Amino acid sequence: MAQWTARDIPDQAGRTVVVTGASSGIGLVTARVLAARGARVVLACRDVAKGEAVSPPGDVEVRRLDLADLASVRAFADTLPDDAIDVLVNNAGVMAVPHRRTVDGFELQFGTNHLGHFALTGLLLDRIRDRVVTVSSVTHRIGRIVMDDLNWERRRYLRWPAYGQSKLANLLFTYELNRRLTASGSAVRAYAAHPGYANTNLHSHSESLFGHLMVLAGRAVGQSAELAAQPSLYAATMPNLPGGTYVGPGGPMEIRGAPKIVGSARAARDPRVAAMLWDRSERLTGVETA
Repeated sequence: MAQWTARDIPDQAGRTVVVTGASSGIGLVTARVLAARGARVVLACRDVAKGEAVSPPGDVEVRRLDLADLASVRAFADTLPDDAIDVLVNNAGVMAVPHRRTVDGFELQFGTNHLGHFALTGLLLDRIRDRVVTVSSVTHRIGRIVMDDLNWERRRYLRWPAYGQSKLANLLFTYELNRRLTASGSAVRAYAAHPGYANTNLHSHSESLFGHLMVLAGRAVGQSAELAAQPSLYAATMPNLPGGTYVGPGGPMEIRGAPKIVGSARAARDPRVAAMLWDRSERLTGVETA
């Protein structure tokens, strides 16, 4: 059986897609491919000038979105035209950075990777008519949701466990969102994807020796942003994909390879924890999502 590639994406003419973190790496490839297939694509970028400099040809628009600032998230949602959005791709993220806080006081990785996207999805959900795709990571398996210390105020901060928590939160959010959409009778579905070991500049942003070692390892065994974006593209475009599907690379250890449906850690599939995280996220962001 032939492996799926971006060439298998159906015609996207007439569809509108919002991609966060679309000024580089996987987000930029996702936006570029979808625009080439005919979609109208909104590149949601923290740095508009950078986004405009790399903006792909096609029906594209660059808009400012800083997921580490809830006021920016609200401004993006408020100023986005009221046209229907077919697909929201929650792609942007920070990885294994030093202990920092968002504008609103959240731990930076949890605040950006999870809370920012949680708020954005909630603010746009009544305009979305097909699907929400949220990018997680294999490192969700090292994550642990500490409900009374989501923002690392009581524990000694550890950048990799903090990253793992944020990526685990992405999956818990995806599964809970899909449960709620299904229960409400909505036709919208929620999916998750992960890129495997991507050779992008995300690793270099960790500002650690281990992060720089990962850059070197990525050059040796990782896959390009073009290949790493395929799970996201599959989740964003594959017709009749069951809600709650998680897509990743099909090779050994899900490091690289053509996209396929993959499994997730038991902790990601705990509906009780997902519901608790949902309620806490609503309180922290002030956004009711569904």
